[in-house]
Amino acid sequence: MHEMEEPAGVAGIAEGAVAGAMPAAVPATFEDLFAEQHERLYRALYLITGNTHEAEELMQDAFIQVLERWGHIDNPPAYLYRTALNATRNRFRRLKVAARRTLTGGEPEDPFAAADLRDQMTRALRGLPERQRAALVLTDLLDYKSEEAAGILRVTPATVRSLASQGRAAMRLSLGADDDR
Repeated sequence: MHEMEEPAGVAGIAEGAVAGAMPAAVPATFEDLFAEQHERLYRALYLITGNTHEAEELMQDAFIQVLERWGHIDNPPAYLYRTALNATRNRFRRLKVAARRTLTGGEPEDPFAAADLRDQMTRALRGLPERQRAALVLTDLLDYKSEEAAGILRVTPATVRSLASQGRAAMRLSLGADDDR
């Protein structure tokens, strides 16, 4: 597995993910679901895997599974994300997961500082256990409520909140340790 450069648009993940919050209505067609969710799902998978090719492949596999089961799914967006996350979990059992609750308020003026910050955040995200990373990505970056994330991860909302809290604490420690160097 080779890590690749960030895909276009991933640098602004916070703005793109939060701005594209979960639609209120269930999409009427598969094409509507794809149009609404493909970019968000790709960004989420890129954050989890850190690899553009893996994220793209996982995203395509998840959409194929949704298409194959389209008439039998009550909540296609939730099924899509659950499928993608399960595939990620199966494929990358040894990877650790991460996300950050508070991102910087704006783009730093120094492009090198921005690149350093993205690198620190990515390393901190990769340093978390898989379940914590998934909970953080869903709740903090994709702006899901704990109840929605719980449905995707097939755990209770309290478990999602606990995992996200533990992930944030671990990231604070990880990022604080990097500052001490």
